[in-house]
Amino acid sequence: MERDRPKLEFYAKHRGSRDVTLLALVLALLAFGLVMLFSTSAYNGLVRFQDSGYYLKKQLFATSIGLAVMAAVSRIDYRVWRRFAPAAYLCALALSGLVLAVGKEYNGSKRWLALGPLSFQPSEFAKLAVILFLACAVERLADRMGKFRYLLLVMALLLPIVGLVGTNNLSTAVIILGIGFLVVFISSPRYMPFVFMGAAGGGFVAVFLALESYRLERLAIWRNPEAYEKGYQTIQGLYAIGSGGLFGKGLGSSMQKLGFVPEAQNDMIFSIICEELGLAGALAVLLLFSLLIWRFMVIAVHAEDLFGALIAAGIMGHMAIQVLLNIAVVTNSIPNTGITLPFVSYGGTSVVFLLAEMGLGLSVSARTKL
Repeated sequence: MERDRPKLEFYAKHRGSRDVTLLALVLALLAFGLVMLFSTSAYNGLVRFQDSGYYLKKQLFATSIGLAVMAAVSRIDYRVWRRFAPAAYLCALALSGLVLAVGKEYNGSKRWLALGPLSFQPSEFAKLAVILFLACAVERLADRMGKFRYLLLVMALLLPIVGLVGTNNLSTAVIILGIGFLVVFISSPRYMPFVFMGAAGGGFVAVFLALESYRLERLAIWRNPEAYEKGYQTIQGLYAIGSGGLFGKGLGSSMQKLGFVPEAQNDMIFSIICEELGLAGALAVLLLFSLLIWRFMVIAVHAEDLFGALIAAGIMGHMAIQVLLNIAVVTNSIPNTGITLPFVSYGGTSVVFLLAEMGLGLSVSARTKL
């Protein structure tokens, strides 16, 4: 015991301290995202609003709110959220239903709720609510997660939110399904049931694709973008990636952002990163995201309890799935699903709730087991 005392004293001293590595990675991604957002959106802002900093100012405002939320959430013991998890999930269901009834449409998609001059995207809140709800549900059923019917029960709890969100935002529905699959997989000692659950999930997505003709059209555009007018964005994005070369044309020197890639500051911002910073810049971005995902894996392994471990695992899954899907869309590896690159793409609601998730991760990390 005497021999282990220095180690225990070290852990006791650092227990409750900030996770500097996670915080540094988040701030680095935020700073990089703001720089690339200004570079990508300046032309569009000048043409549409006579202000080259229009998008940057709005994103800075949302980021400042997000940082305040992250700081507040990181100081709260994450176990407090256990009691609010079911209510958060029900709230996400209600807001998603409200979008269908009175949602605001933008670029052909009804995904926003208008709050006066501000707009709010409930699907971003739904991701965070699902992570908390799943962590709470799985913790309560922990000793029964080896039984197939309980695995199905937990996944079935997600179907209402997946159905509501997927009606007008299939990409977010896929992310929510992916988060659920990962959290349940981690909590179960069995593997074979997940083969059947994966097949069922694929069938669920196939049904959603078949319900609307425009979704089937996206598959056709993906297979042959040159043959469709709506394949223009994909082709221009690929031009941007190809013209960047090894080290890119230089920050601010993209040609494709000058109206060739529509709304380049949103889903397609990774293509402009490739054009301006080249393969080296793209790999640097992927490295930052990989380190962020690795950090959440470490936090999950060392969490004080199952609830904290599942929260960290859910955030890790969210980051991994969304980054992979965005890059796959930009490189035309999968059909265009309208999904953003975390911390980099333009979107106030997205950055606020992403930073709230980071605050949760910091809270779990500050209370790791000895």
